[in-house]
Amino acid sequence: MNCTLCKHGETRPGVVTVSLNRDDTLVVIKGVPADVCDNCGEYYLNSAIAMQLYEQAAAAVARHAEVEILRFAA
Repeated sequence: MNCTLCKHGETRPGVVTVSLNRDDTLVVIKGVPADVCDNCGEYYLNSAIAMQLYEQAAAAVARHAEVEILRFAA
């Protein structure tokens, strides 16, 4: 697919690090599968993976974590 951000690159399967902020909590998740633009590095997540990330962030907020760093596990 063409990158919607830079309009020049093509996306390819890869892995990224995603940072999510909720309230006073920062969650960093490494090794997340995504389609990554070969020109600008913008990434696109499928809806199932995005939902997993949001659930992990919600769990960290519920634990009152300030910073949490995780590795993605399918």
